[in-house]
Amino acid sequence: MTRLRTIAFLSILLVLLPAIVAAKGGNAGKGKAQHNRVANIHNVTYDGKSLFVNGRRELLFSGSIHYTRSTPDMWPVILERARHGGLNVIQTYVFWNAHEPEEGKFNFEGNCDLVKFIKLVQEKGMYVTLRVGPFIQAEWNHGGLPYWLREVKGMVFRTDNEPYKKHMQAFVGKVIQMMKDEKLFAPQGGPIILAQIENEYNHVQRAYKEFGKRYVQWAANMAVAFDVGVPWIMCKQTDAPDPVINACNGRHCGDTFTGPNKPYKPALWTENWTAQYRSFGDSISKRSAEDLAFSVARFFSKNGNLVNYYMYHGGTNFGRTSSAFTTTQYYDQAPLDEYGLEREPKWSHLRDAHKAMLLCRKAILGGVPTVEKINAFHEVRLFEKKEGNICAAFITNNHTTQAATISFRGSNYFLPAHSISVLPDCKTVVFNTQSIVSQHNSRNFVKSAVANNFKWEVFSEPIVNAKKVPPTELKPVELYTMLKDTSDYGWFTTSFNLTQADMPNKGGATPVLSIETLGHTLSAFVNGQYIGFGHGSHEKKSFLFEKPANFKVGTNYVSLLATTVGLPDSGSYMEARSAGPDTIFIIGLARTIDLSNNGWGHKVGLKGEELRVFTEEGSKNVKWTPVAGPARPVSWFKTRFATPEGKSPVAIRMTGMGKGMIWVNGKSIGRHWMSFLSPLGIPTQSEYHIPRSYLNAKDNLLVILEDEKASPENIEIMNVDRDTICSNIRENDPANVNSWVSRHGQFRAVTKTSGPQASLKCATGKKIVAIEFASFGNPSGVCGMFNLGTCNDASAKSVVEKECLGKEACLVAVNRANFNMKGGDACPDLVKNLAIQAKCSY
Repeated sequence: MTRLRTIAFLSILLVLLPAIVAAKGGNAGKGKAQHNRVANIHNVTYDGKSLFVNGRRELLFSGSIHYTRSTPDMWPVILERARHGGLNVIQTYVFWNAHEPEEGKFNFEGNCDLVKFIKLVQEKGMYVTLRVGPFIQAEWNHGGLPYWLREVKGMVFRTDNEPYKKHMQAFVGKVIQMMKDEKLFAPQGGPIILAQIENEYNHVQRAYKEFGKRYVQWAANMAVAFDVGVPWIMCKQTDAPDPVINACNGRHCGDTFTGPNKPYKPALWTENWTAQYRSFGDSISKRSAEDLAFSVARFFSKNGNLVNYYMYHGGTNFGRTSSAFTTTQYYDQAPLDEYGLEREPKWSHLRDAHKAMLLCRKAILGGVPTVEKINAFHEVRLFEKKEGNICAAFITNNHTTQAATISFRGSNYFLPAHSISVLPDCKTVVFNTQSIVSQHNSRNFVKSAVANNFKWEVFSEPIVNAKKVPPTELKPVELYTMLKDTSDYGWFTTSFNLTQADMPNKGGATPVLSIETLGHTLSAFVNGQYIGFGHGSHEKKSFLFEKPANFKVGTNYVSLLATTVGLPDSGSYMEARSAGPDTIFIIGLARTIDLSNNGWGHKVGLKGEELRVFTEEGSKNVKWTPVAGPARPVSWFKTRFATPEGKSPVAIRMTGMGKGMIWVNGKSIGRHWMSFLSPLGIPTQSEYHIPRSYLNAKDNLLVILEDEKASPENIEIMNVDRDTICSNIRENDPANVNSWVSRHGQFRAVTKTSGPQASLKCATGKKIVAIEFASFGNPSGVCGMFNLGTCNDASAKSVVEKECLGKEACLVAVNRANFNMKGGDACPDLVKNLAIQAKCSY
């Protein structure tokens, strides 16, 4: 670095140091300062460039964290990690059906304590975007709309329908008044700086024609009339009425967003998808840290003002809260995984992106934007203001496969493929979206040493037939209407007579029970004997159930157990959706028998649900017997287990089970479905989160409802950690030379002489207890699965152990002088990588 370059570098460091400090996760004093800053808010306004918070333009980095998808004891840790990750805004939906499950009966307690959650966000020094909805989709049961709304006379959801508007306005008004009473809106000194009405209505608006247009206008006017003192937004609503701001949802809003629908509205990104939610039957969904960082830098380089990660922490769909076929594990690939643990390098790389954007804050918010197009793939986006010598540059390589060296203002800058380099002074690269310098980690599920001494007992659900539940309707009733979202399970019963003349010829094929059903699953019993199980999917909820069955001369009983796996969460005319068995035939007899109009009886729920056998008291109401091999389908399993050692998150691995639900100490942790395999031939989800707050001090009751034939003998209680940490850094990486990189949250200069460094850091209180892998050469693989390549320096492990063992954090220089090269360098022309995998522990 030349002397003049060094002076410039130090100058920008001194000027921007407050921004770095403000962005850095910190100490108690810092948290207090942030809290005071939020508490002093008086107004929130906007123009075409940005939001103004208390008269000051802001760059806003937001993350979706849903209070209902974690527990109150988890909230402080999750929010603290979000703050240290560089967020200054938390976004959450409001979950109508969680708060008003029955009309007029409200719940704002436990993990539904919205006020407590928002106040905790404020205590952590962050703002809030409140997405009131009240339709939210969110892969949440019924899109957040309570079931009872379906049964209001004349009801049509989300359109210019008086019954819907009446109930929607009443709930929105209740939430708004609650926020006002608690002084949570910005003009009152609270943290809420934005509010959202409706959600992605463009998707369905055309279906309602003029009624849809009128509804959008009504919803906007209704929201604004509440006079909350902060801007209202509508996401993915191109015709959002003034003064409501239309916002973007998607993966690359920097390039796909057509922009606000009026020049005096700022560009806001309400959902930057960090991966994808998963339905049972799906493979894992991933999105790289590099692509996320690119999208963020791109958006701010094109005058974006707020980006929100959906999700920053996904959490868990406890109980029956997930929408149709959705797993309990929600957006596990987010920067904070399902258990609230930091997923590396995504968490750190985005933290570093936020810091880089903050270093450009003055230029982005006060400079004049210009674009220098170099060619079809390369461009420089500038924000410059001559007064004060303010300048920031975003050098972009849009080519997806080829790196490039780009000349800008007399200097050359190397950019990997599909990357953006950020220069807060138009000279010095502080961040490249493709160059990850933060550590990686791998999640471990470790079998608890104390919690797996199970003694399993079983209670088989009585099979309901037409003797116990005689016909009351000609046809099977519609399943949603029958269950009213009070249970997943509904029995359908009928009986019919056969004569000898009806029976198939001797030696003929076994007759088949054939059912066309709209889902979601179906178990069938003929004369008390189980004949099979079938199901639909998220993409195809209807299916044909056909199973052979033994019928007899005389009276035959058919019992069908139909289930829902969550209600639908999106689309038009949701109130008209239906589910359950429809046409029912027996084929293969001497004549085909149509049972569709045979007369059907109906029963909501299971005996075990009615008796609450998943609770301590309820479990005493039935006779349990020791498990001896697989139990009959539709059975309950019960055992006790000791509270797992330590303080780490807890999960249950459901190996050997099929489909059903899980309760711990009377609390449902959601639906399991191990038998619905992904295209990879493995369950979509194998581990299910048990919050620590659900556990007793020592002894716990575990109850599992199982729909299929299964045995619980291979179930395991696991401790969850991310104590496997890794670094994989390339020597002389041209993307890092003459740049800044982040080490444990602080930027530092990197020069050609110092070279890059591998960085490792354990969670607070833990130290590096083992180096499980170290290679300086051409190792392959990823964190948790590294392999030696054809070139490896024999001293690598000892060098790393010397620098790292027994420490909470360490740095290892990635240059050849740091290694012994015993026997000489066998591959001198190879650009080498240093890959390290370490184990942390208390």
